Amino acid sequence: MSANVDLNNRPDYDRVLQDIADYVLTYTITSPEALNIARNCLMDTLGCGLLALRFPECTKHLGPIVEGTLVPFGARVPGTSLRLDPVKAAWDIGCIVRWLDYNDTWLAAEWGHPSDNLGGILAVADHLSQKRVANGEAPLTVRAVLEAMIMAHEIQGVIALENSFNRVGLDHVLLVKVASTAVCAKLMGADREQLLSALSHAFVDGQALRTYRHAPNAGSRKSWAAGDASSRGVRLADIAMRGEMGVPGVLTAPQWGFYDVLFSHTNKDLALKPEGQRQFSLSQPYGTYVMENVLFKISFPAEFHAQTACEAAVTLHPQVRDRLHEIEKIVITTHESAIRIISKQGKLANAADRDHCIQYMTAVPMAFGNLVAEQYEDDFHAAHPIIDELREKMVIVEDPRFTREYLEADKRSIANAIQVFFTDGSSTGQVVVEYPIGHRRRRAEGIPLLEDKFKANLATRFVGQRCKQIFALCKDQAALEATPVHAFVDLLVI
Repeated sequence: MSANVDLNNRPDYDRVLQDIADYVLTYTITSPEALNIARNCLMDTLGCGLLALRFPECTKHLGPIVEGTLVPFGARVPGTSLRLDPVKAAWDIGCIVRWLDYNDTWLAAEWGHPSDNLGGILAVADHLSQKRVANGEAPLTVRAVLEAMIMAHEIQGVIALENSFNRVGLDHVLLVKVASTAVCAKLMGADREQLLSALSHAFVDGQALRTYRHAPNAGSRKSWAAGDASSRGVRLADIAMRGEMGVPGVLTAPQWGFYDVLFSHTNKDLALKPEGQRQFSLSQPYGTYVMENVLFKISFPAEFHAQTACEAAVTLHPQVRDRLHEIEKIVITTHESAIRIISKQGKLANAADRDHCIQYMTAVPMAFGNLVAEQYEDDFHAAHPIIDELREKMVIVEDPRFTREYLEADKRSIANAIQVFFTDGSSTGQVVVEYPIGHRRRRAEGIPLLEDKFKANLATRFVGQRCKQIFALCKDQAALEATPVHAFVDLLVI
């Protein structure tokens, strides 16, 4: 062990942590676009959670750890009658939001779903709003929720721009935990030292492995992992608020820090410090960029790298639906990230395996003209052998331009192209979709469809009058922002 490791000079907090803390505590959100997109994001995220309540594999996870537990001013889980402590409520909200892989997405060197942070944000805000009213204080308003969402999106997304956690086998929910920790600590009233302490502990935690997202171990943990991470952020914020000391050199400590233990020795994507230790590369300051550019999953409950493939398959459906058994080959031209993450051959073990397989997500809409969550289930798969027949005929090809423009800041395309070849020598034209319906470049086209998605999801849980009341409030930016959080959540519970 080198002499440097033995020195006991306690350092200042790592600059990465200080930058996050200063952003959360001092930045003023003034962007009307960011607030408008955050409002739409709130609608969409809640709707995804309501839809997931139709699936018993999801709902079996919900509720208090000890049955019958009563929590004063407990946070509510939308679409249910549950009232839980904020930590478990964050877990449950995050679980239902992520279950169907239908909420928003951010794609960069790392990818993820920034609205996963709503689990912690809404649980903490609902609890605190109720508590404040009981104490004769002003409640938190939904404006505070929207601002916390914007900041959580920004923290998660900016770190993800140039830092790939997946290349060293770590799951992107690490960034959910970090972002939830920061914004939930702020909602709780943390000062700078408390916020830094909480953030440091988020990195000290042993981080989740990605193995449950990949063959041959893909499974349903990926559907609750983000809820777990957001919940942990709430817990760490609470620990820090109780006065727990932080770990200032959590990232940079030689041998024992995050960089040396979990990153530096294998991650060549990271920038080198002068002394040779790799560190995060942060290419821009925190602001409102991520929320303004976030990707919505509007048409399909599918892993985002396949969204444009699904759209292309729907376009091809009328040309191939009566000739499925005449198909010789299906060529899917895609980008490198899609190949690395969701290209799979062989047997698919469960619904979670299928919704992360580009071949499956292309075969279903090609054969049936649409893709819905129920089509990932075992019964549907077993009843339609044509899906696996089509998968076996698929060839995956990388287009270097698709890969390059996926990462270009002024494009961030998620391109896929499909062409079908038949046994008689004929073929369809190649259908290319470079930007999915949920992309910023297609906002005008996408938002009305996102609103339709929200209304449909509301209708799975509430009577018509309540649906209209919730939707009308969510459409009115000023009225929604001014609504007390606990009053807003009142509309969302049963």
